[in-house]
Amino acid sequence: MSICHLFLLRIRTFLMGVLLSTLVCVLNAEKFETDIDSFGKLPDGRVATLYTLKNANGLTLDITNYGGIITRILAPDRNGKFDDIVLGYDHLGGYLKSSPYFGALIGRYSNRIGGASFSLGGETFQLNANFGTKQAPIQLHGGQEGWDKKLWSGEVVEKVDHVALILSLHSPDGDEGFPGAMDVKVVYQLNNDNELVVEYEATTTKPTVVNMTQHTYFNLVGDGSGDVLDHELQIISDSITAVDDTLIPTGDFMPVAGTPFDFNEPTAIGARIEAENEQLKLGSGYDHNWVLKQQDQGLSKAAAVYEPTTGRTLEVWTTEPGIQFYSANFLGGSINGKSGKPYEPRNGFCLETQHYPDSPNQSNFPSTALYPGDVYRTTTVFKFGVK
Repeated sequence: MSICHLFLLRIRTFLMGVLLSTLVCVLNAEKFETDIDSFGKLPDGRVATLYTLKNANGLTLDITNYGGIITRILAPDRNGKFDDIVLGYDHLGGYLKSSPYFGALIGRYSNRIGGASFSLGGETFQLNANFGTKQAPIQLHGGQEGWDKKLWSGEVVEKVDHVALILSLHSPDGDEGFPGAMDVKVVYQLNNDNELVVEYEATTTKPTVVNMTQHTYFNLVGDGSGDVLDHELQIISDSITAVDDTLIPTGDFMPVAGTPFDFNEPTAIGARIEAENEQLKLGSGYDHNWVLKQQDQGLSKAAAVYEPTTGRTLEVWTTEPGIQFYSANFLGGSINGKSGKPYEPRNGFCLETQHYPDSPNQSNFPSTALYPGDVYRTTTVFKFGVK
């Protein structure tokens, strides 16, 4: 074979490879489906949008740009039956009227800040209190009008290996008492490994604090199916941040060994939830921050849940140092969700990846400070499966 023929053969092989790769990319891209629809009007007339992302396996995610709320996740059980596994409403009105943060993006600061104030750089900032008492005010989940109640800008982006919803928000200086104007971006990314990747990013014009999370209530049997006490939970942690009677951290780290808070081995949520334990009593069940192992090592496994009757599983991976496990103790039966049935206590569970509650007031906790020129970045992955 001449050198010329050999060269032409190699060129043809290269071009065929490029063509094949392009064809594979196109076919893979077609595995994802997206839809955009109206989700209702806010009182000021602005329209909220509902975005639907669906992967090749049929896993379906509905998100509204009002509060970045995940309103529905359709996931298969071990027999291939799909159910909606998150609590919430099928219309905007429910979220506007009464929602204990169902499915929402939480910011600027998730969880609690004691005294509804903090000091940074020698200056004290008084925050808008939306919880606690006049004598012991607390800011919870970013205040009266936190980011869960904002209308975000949304954009759907389709890639070869995933589909994503990019949500953006501008938070002005002084928003709910926090210093600094912030530009925030959250990306909900769905891939064909049945992973929901949540990436957070923010910048500020002044020194401030930030601690975002995702507040979905899960029930792996399905929305409206009753309590989650038989779900088997694993949390990879040796301690929790102990709390006082207002659920503000005392600053102490309580070892979980030998207590109802030890979930290092998978254990039913309800197995010890009624045990005689002061911390359980204070939270009316589980509503605490677990200090995660393998910190400062990038994305690490934080928790896993298995539901025996359906075989559904959920893993949570994160770059965050803590996770709040909340067993929905304060759902009181006054809210009727998508199924039309009332949500009773412990009808769902939350696994909120985060920095520790009240960190701005706790010098021995990892810092949540953000300064101009720096970028806040954090990632959490929710991986759905069956066994």
